[in-house]
Amino acid sequence: MDQAAILLSLRLAAWTTLILLGVGLPIAWWLASSRWRWKFLVEAVVALPLVLPPTVLGFYLLRVLGPRSPLGQVFESLAGHTLPFSFQGLLLASVLYSLPFAVQPFTAALAGVDRRLVEASWCLGVSRFQTFVRVVLPLSATGVLSGMVLTFAHTLGEFGVVLMVGGNLEGRTRTASISIYDSVQALDYASASRTALVLLVFSFVVLAFTYGLQRRVWTSWPARS
Repeated sequence: MDQAAILLSLRLAAWTTLILLGVGLPIAWWLASSRWRWKFLVEAVVALPLVLPPTVLGFYLLRVLGPRSPLGQVFESLAGHTLPFSFQGLLLASVLYSLPFAVQPFTAALAGVDRRLVEASWCLGVSRFQTFVRVVLPLSATGVLSGMVLTFAHTLGEFGVVLMVGGNLEGRTRTASISIYDSVQALDYASASRTALVLLVFSFVVLAFTYGLQRRVWTSWPARS
């Protein structure tokens, strides 16, 4: 079993989840509360990674972040290395590719909060930010947690986009999914089986946990109402 690849995947998934928690919640709250006529365009952009082939997204990231691009040159001058084929490049690609897996569950959870409670908090003089922290987040905590778990699990199994942007550098950009692919290519099915088993067990646990949270929400809803 490639322990280094698994640890790298866990690190990548953890950072991706934390970043999308900070970035995805404001986007999700805006999508859940906004009445803007063209909001569906933003929803389409957020959901684009669901239908866009990972290699296509990886290709455009290479073009935008490569050493010949202005953004890539700025990053290289500051960090001393290129963004592609680095952990930072992997992280950026994972954040973009996993965006809908965080934002869509967040949006559904936030949209389920009773609007009257939010408006009542505003009428009592509580600021919008404090209302979001004290009222909205506690009432949508289960859905937000489900989105975080799904984001973590999805990042852990990414292949196409991380291979395009990060390559296959041992200890730096080789994730668990790439390690499995390498083992199969080398006809080392024993190693591939062990690494794949870890991901299989983890994926099952994540799904069971997520469905358990959802079941708890729905079964307890009549009692709360």
